[in-house]
Amino acid sequence: MSMNINEAYGDDLEKALAKASKGNNKTLIIAIVNKAYVEQDVKGDAITMFDLFLSSFWLGEGTRSLIDNLLIVAVDQIAYDRCRFLRLNCFRLETNGVDFEGEKIYMSQEFIKMMWRRTFFLLEVLKRGYNFIFTDTDVMWLRNPFEKLSKNETEDLQISVDIYLDDPWSEKHLINTGFFFVRSNNKTISLFDTWYGKKDNSTRKKEQDVLLDLIESGIFGHLGLKVRFLDTLYFSGFCQDSKDFMEVTTIHANCCRSITAKVADLKASLHDWKQFRKLETNSIINLHWTSHDWCWQSWGRPNRTIG
Repeated sequence: MSMNINEAYGDDLEKALAKASKGNNKTLIIAIVNKAYVEQDVKGDAITMFDLFLSSFWLGEGTRSLIDNLLIVAVDQIAYDRCRFLRLNCFRLETNGVDFEGEKIYMSQEFIKMMWRRTFFLLEVLKRGYNFIFTDTDVMWLRNPFEKLSKNETEDLQISVDIYLDDPWSEKHLINTGFFFVRSNNKTISLFDTWYGKKDNSTRKKEQDVLLDLIESGIFGHLGLKVRFLDTLYFSGFCQDSKDFMEVTTIHANCCRSITAKVADLKASLHDWKQFRKLETNSIINLHWTSHDWCWQSWGRPNRTIG
């Protein structure tokens, strides 16, 4: 599997990064997509995961202009063609000998390969001096995350969690690599380099599990990294819903196994959000998130509310 981005793309990657971060101090937003996320027909519904992701920028508060800072990294030709058709900032990431087109079921061998490919690519971006928010496309952007992320430049990494433990510095958190903000410096480059270096000695573990192992072994302290774990009040997910519609910034379809389930429950969450937006400023109506039954059932479990 060819992994040398510099040889494969020359300056194409640099041009894409520079364009997406223009006017934003070498800071951009990165999302990685494949055919399954841009083309999948979910039970006759023409809405794809990628459509939902982009529509959240339209429906969110103060998020529309962020599209200019979003770089879509496509791992197959169909995803790249779809990105170009939508006139977004696009980059085609090729990996010889690996098919990344179809849906990669959680923890399948191809899923794990794709996650490691992502880690290697993000390491390359850091080496080029760019800061970025990485976001999965099953994250809905309801408000501008940059408004809620710490602006303290001594904080190297700010990362989402499945369940928040009421302490932004506790390394006991179960991290989620589907949404994080990382600053490019020698410490974060060393972290990603060490992380990716564990790939071949981590059979049946996804990259997130390996990073958890590194955290438990004290990697942050060893490298002198300052890491903030993000409060689910703002950066929420299906594992733990935000408790406040007035504060929620992102919603991640975590604790969910398939694209079909994610799309169904994210559509319900966006409907909840639109209902909230219709309310008068001083309304006393207490809205609740629709239960994420599709996602819960994707694990073969009975209906219940997650979070």
